[in-house]
Amino acid sequence: QVQLVESGGGLVQAGGSLRLSCAPSGRTFSNYGMGWFRQAPGKEREFVAAINWGGGTTYYADSVNGRFTISRGNARNTVYLQMNRMKPEDTAVYYCAATATTTSSRLRAPDEYNYWGQGTQVTVSS
Repeated sequence: QVQLVESGGGLVQAGGSLRLSCAPSGRTFSNYGMGWFRQAPGKEREFVAAINWGGGTTYYADSVNGRFTISRGNARNTVYLQMNRMKPEDTAVYYCAATATTTSSRLRAPDEYNYWGQGTQVTVSS
């Protein structure tokens, strides 16, 4: 069953901004590592960003570094992905994921994530 619910996707013009939200459903994900992944048509799912709630450590894919920011809500439940200076190549379905891993360096690896959202479509026009 779906444990996470993404929202905030939609259409935006190149150079614009969009903010995605990920909220838990059925359980609390405090003290879990959280990540964002995306998948474009004809491509495999790729890592975008991740955050270790306990340590505040963040990781970003080279393609989004400097443009995207991952953060958590004050209640340590909701996780956000702020996307700025967006490009057409950012177009994809974005997925939120959660993991109980104790190794921060593994947050880039999709195999470490136990729970996934259903995804939200992000489209960037030229």
